[in-house]
Amino acid sequence: MISSTKSICIAIPAALVALALGGCAVAPPSAPSVVALPRSGETLDQFQQNDYACRDYAYRSTNSSGAAQAATTNSVNSAALGTLGGAAIGALLGAAGGNAGAGAAIGAGSGLLIGGANGANGAQYSAAGLQAHYDAAYAQCMTSKGDTIAQPRGYYAAPQPVYVAPQPYYAPPPGYAAPPPVMYAPYPY
Repeated sequence: MISSTKSICIAIPAALVALALGGCAVAPPSAPSVVALPRSGETLDQFQQNDYACRDYAYRSTNSSGAAQAATTNSVNSAALGTLGGAAIGALLGAAGGNAGAGAAIGAGSGLLIGGANGANGAQYSAAGLQAHYDAAYAQCMTSKGDTIAQPRGYYAAPQPVYVAPQPYYAPPPGYAAPPPVMYAPYPY
């Protein structure tokens, strides 16, 4: 019974760490997110050859695998630093409260959560940047071969609300009588 409880106590934190770091992985782009259209009179076979050649060119010119690996490493490091920082702060606060071990555990858990979220956010931005570089290289290649790139349709985004403060009103309303002036006099003895 003790060994199964001990294995559960080890498996649960390990699973949480794996889940937190899983969101930090950055995959290199596998396809363009822009639409290429064949030039007038071009056969489908020629267009497909251009497409494959430009996908290869975009992949090689952006160093997608190396950049994805670097972004993943940075994201995982962010989660690890968050865990270590949280454990250190938790141990300090726990020591002040009389239980450094519990404080370190709580700090490490919260540091992993915050560091993992920060790493996943950075990974998402890195993946978007990699995709943008890939798309630019692909579009340049396809355009150089005579094909065209369809302009993405503008998506509808609701306009940002504009808040206008009411104009201050300084003139007194009609019929308003100002209070009598304040007169200061020496205190009577």
